Amino acid sequence: MRARSFHRCIGIILLLPFFGWALTGLVFFTKPGYAAAYEVLSPKTYPLEGAASIIPDPSWREFRYLRTVLGDHLLVRTDSGWKQLDPTSKQPRGKPTESDMKLLLNDAFTANPERYGHISSVSGDSVATDTGVEVTIDWNRMSLQQRGKDTARIDLLYRVHYLQWTGVKGVDRVLGFVGLVLVMVLTTLGAWLAIKS
Repeated sequence: MRARSFHRCIGIILLLPFFGWALTGLVFFTKPGYAAAYEVLSPKTYPLEGAASIIPDPSWREFRYLRTVLGDHLLVRTDSGWKQLDPTSKQPRGKPTESDMKLLLNDAFTANPERYGHISSVSGDSVATDTGVEVTIDWNRMSLQQRGKDTARIDLLYRVHYLQWTGVKGVDRVLGFVGLVLVMVLTTLGAWLAIKS
């Protein structure tokens, strides 16, 4: 009788995590809204007609040459990481002005105007749009990262699914470990009770 009570008690404790796992598992299986939430946004590029020829520096591990609405870009990777150079002088290219950022991003947004809408504010390397999407630019790599409210919702579901409920890494690890131990105890007790009866 004590084993049944213990089994029932653990089952009640695990009701909320089981419900969370089942609900989030369904979302992960069907993936509604994932395409837009994790869409890869890139700067729009143009043909390299009449581009300068590039002689690689021996310190470069790799390089990329591309053309955007802002002109030509030389991206090089060295031992210290990626940097953007002026293709003609091969000197470091300064960060874009606010108007250059808007021009570059508005051009990129033409790939999906319904999602990105119009820029409402610029703050450092990030812009916010009137559709609630935040876009960050990595100037040295000429790459963009977008995050909307849908991305935040899906990330929240992942935190629920993996028992990351508090936001404190140490506490969440303990919660996850305790949850897994309780599942194993619940399963073992259930199997033992089924075999016994």
